[in-house]
Amino acid sequence: MTSLLLDDAISAPPAGALVLVVGPSGAGKDTLMDAARAALAGEAHFRFARRLITRPAMAGAEDHDSCDEAAFAAAEARGELALSWRAHGLSYGIPAAELLPVAQGRVVIANVSRAAITEAERLAERAVVVNVTAPPMVLAKRLAARGRESEADIAARLAREAPLAAERAEIVTILNDRTVAEAAGDLIAVLRKLGRQGDQPSR
Repeated sequence: MTSLLLDDAISAPPAGALVLVVGPSGAGKDTLMDAARAALAGEAHFRFARRLITRPAMAGAEDHDSCDEAAFAAAEARGELALSWRAHGLSYGIPAAELLPVAQGRVVIANVSRAAITEAERLAERAVVVNVTAPPMVLAKRLAARGRESEADIAARLAREAPLAAERAEIVTILNDRTVAEAAGDLIAVLRKLGRQGDQPSR
């Protein structure tokens, strides 16, 4: 596992890249990804992978495709999901079709579980992990603001978060205890750097 500073995190240019956005509950991954998606709208070099989740769509939550457990298991059995995992009583998947643009030289950004990094980084020649995090008190406050869980449930959720581990992927850490614009700016900078490198001829 290689841990790198933000300014030095992105090196030799490949044809495309898979960016794995991870982080504990309450870190603000969805918020930063939404900001980056808006900033990069209309730029064909970037694609934000749409997830399949066994959870109904909710106002203010991630825009995703929903299904029940039976349909999710069937999609897995048919080989339609490049990556899948279970967490917090739900099933999550990244459809294989969402990752096809990596082979076309594009940067694909996916929100995944830290427990799925090792499997996910094998899906592309180049994978970059963006670890979005924040101090424990900030995480707890954000989870409480959602109003979905009790104080005990929040403590349990934070306690069972998987450790960050990768075999070959580069890792960039973004501390999201600032304004959305500041933290999202770091994410956008990483993605734009990858995008520029993808435009360079390979040697």
